[in-house]
Amino acid sequence: MSKPIHVLNGPNLNRLGKREPEIYGKTTLAEVEEICREAAGPEEIVFRQTNSEAQLIDWIHEAIEESSALLINPAAFTFYSMAVMDALKMYPHPMIEFHISNVHKREKMYHESLVSPVATAVMAGTGARGYGHAVRILREMVEDAAA
Repeated sequence: MSKPIHVLNGPNLNRLGKREPEIYGKTTLAEVEEICREAAGPEEIVFRQTNSEAQLIDWIHEAIEESSALLINPAAFTFYSMAVMDALKMYPHPMIEFHISNVHKREKMYHESLVSPVATAVMAGTGARGYGHAVRILREMVEDAAA
């Protein structure tokens, strides 16, 4: 794999470990980054978080050219940002939409993702440890595409 896997996190995920631990657990974003780096093995990871929709879109545009795969937790942008969805439509490599909680067990407003129809795969409800599984799956997808 010559290009890194990009892991992009949307709004409020910088508060992981403190924000609603009964929903999101006690794992911090720094610990999530460690989980991702460990799962990537020798492969490079670009790991980022922003509370800004514009910044997230810029990072998606960058990932189009500079990554081999994308793991994205768009957080609240999942459910209302057509701009994030439009940026993700341009992403040509394997992409997993990721959510720490099972959004389908939550309030109705969390049931309609704008991202799911453009993602390669969707993972939800596995907790923070699921990030590691998603990174390993993306590595396999990239390897399969190269074979």
